[in-house]
Amino acid sequence: MIDLDLSEQIAALRVTFGDISSVVDVEALRTEIDRLSEEAGVPDLWDDTVNAQRVTSALSHRQTELAKMTSVAARLDDLEVLIELANEAGDEESAEEARVELVSLQKVIGELEVQTLLDGEWDSYPAVITIRSGAGGVDAADFAEMLFRMYLRWAEKHKYPVTVMDTSYAEEAGIKSATFEVSAPYAFGTLSVEAGTHRLVRMSPFGAAGKRQTSFAAVEVIPLMEEAGEVEIPENDIRVDVFRSSGPGGQSVNTTDSAVRITHLPTGTVVSMQNEKSQIQNRAAAMRVLQSRLLLLQKEAEAAQKKELAGVITASWGDQMRSYVLAPYQMVKDLRTDYEEGNPSKVFDGEIDGFIGAGIRWRKQKTDD
Repeated sequence: MIDLDLSEQIAALRVTFGDISSVVDVEALRTEIDRLSEEAGVPDLWDDTVNAQRVTSALSHRQTELAKMTSVAARLDDLEVLIELANEAGDEESAEEARVELVSLQKVIGELEVQTLLDGEWDSYPAVITIRSGAGGVDAADFAEMLFRMYLRWAEKHKYPVTVMDTSYAEEAGIKSATFEVSAPYAFGTLSVEAGTHRLVRMSPFGAAGKRQTSFAAVEVIPLMEEAGEVEIPENDIRVDVFRSSGPGGQSVNTTDSAVRITHLPTGTVVSMQNEKSQIQNRAAAMRVLQSRLLLLQKEAEAAQKKELAGVITASWGDQMRSYVLAPYQMVKDLRTDYEEGNPSKVFDGEIDGFIGAGIRWRKQKTDD
């Protein structure tokens, strides 16, 4: 005889999901999908490639969001039926299946709930992430590459498109810096809580045996805004350098000077791009990122929010926001939220949703206080 009762847990999930549905506004979402579908069906859509990519990407994202909401609603109903059948048949296997499904739904609805907290001005935009090695020599360069892989794996798990824009490799191991775009709804709002100084403590594979090494890396996250073109950048305000794209030892390099580095002289902002095959494409991509950075700086200054939104990231002692400890014990801990994981390998493999969710809730609470 089985008497599986998950009614309280399911009722709590339905309340939370109801709140989420109110914020998302499923009917408005369906209307938006219909509108975008009409735009996508225009015969000459691809005459304007940029606009076509915007429309098709937005349509795909909205359809995915609606599918997720519809799926969760159906799964909640199915879970109640499964529990009823398990109790009637006395089937322990079905009961265990119901328990597992409850845990899965709690996770999915928790992720949806976090997304409803993303209501900042730029939260809905794609994100451009730059990782730079800080204090710690070779270990810091290696750590920067570990973080780079961590974020790529996170995006891969979520099926978010990623474009690596620029990578500067260190001489011995790791990277000096890397810049990449995550093109997904609310990518900036989601990943912006990852901005700051990250610290790694481990037994160095590069130094003397038995010696613990502390190293740092800085993570910068900016929104890639469509209206960035509104920022006028006079030609005499920038310096453009071209050079040959390169990779780590053994990797082929371009035979032409197609990589581009643009320096905005008034602010000292530097953007490098070597992802595209041609110098013209790299310059256009670099200018878009530069315009986004300058627009963000401009709006931050206007709103007197520069310190709150960006701050100064020095990638050294005293300002770290998260510690990754591999020796003498194993733990990853966020110093702002106190959220922690005891398996660093899992974290470095892209399992960082717990940190992101805790960070978003922490930021929302600070904003409301």
